[in-house]
Amino acid sequence: MSGHSKWANIKHQKARSDEKKGKEFTKIAKELIIAARQGGGDPEGNSKLKMMIQKAKAINMPNDNIARAIKKGAGELEGDAFEELIYEGYGPNGVAVMLDIATDNRNRTASEVRHLFSKHNGNLGESGCVAWMFKRCGLITVNRENIDTDPDEFMLKVLEFGAEDVRDDDDVIEVITAPDDFMAVKEAMEQDGISIEDADIVMLPQNMVDINDEEQARKIMKLIDVLEDHDDVQNVYMNGNIPDEIMEKL
Repeated sequence: MSGHSKWANIKHQKARSDEKKGKEFTKIAKELIIAARQGGGDPEGNSKLKMMIQKAKAINMPNDNIARAIKKGAGELEGDAFEELIYEGYGPNGVAVMLDIATDNRNRTASEVRHLFSKHNGNLGESGCVAWMFKRCGLITVNRENIDTDPDEFMLKVLEFGAEDVRDDDDVIEVITAPDDFMAVKEAMEQDGISIEDADIVMLPQNMVDINDEEQARKIMKLIDVLEDHDDVQNVYMNGNIPDEIMEKL
């Protein structure tokens, strides 16, 4: 996510190398399988699947890969049985970390993720240890340059679309929704001609911990990087806020 949104520090995104793209395709395929298994293979009647298809297309995932994953989830093709889990833990400096997991072997995944936390100055915690610090919600970001109305008018408009909150954060404006309202608000914004920079269902921290020490920030981002690289980790969230001037050095 670009701009100066604090969200860039919560869900760190690295440049997409070929290897990174391959991992992203694998992770999106898992989400497509799970969404199709839970709600059927028709995206018009399955909002979660519809969102996953949009995410897949946003990273240029081949249509054949998308179709194959949906068929696996809908039972038309054989495939692994993935389950969704939430892992919680602490990183360096006591930063809270939340992980979305999709795995076909929870014991293997728990062991590997616990090892990554321990190796990088953190620890995997018990269920509920940091969840209270986060709220699952829809997050839609819009670059301020793409808004052709007064910010107050924009806020009123998206609130009428069903958004819960609107946050002004330097170069971007963040639109917050309830998870169930996410797709409806996103589609209403698109139909209104609003250019969306990024949109997803996320775990949004309810308070942030400022990380002003470069060495601590480096340790935290190293943990986030290795967790994101794990095949079973779909998303990584943290409540650490690292200033732009430090992020630029990492």
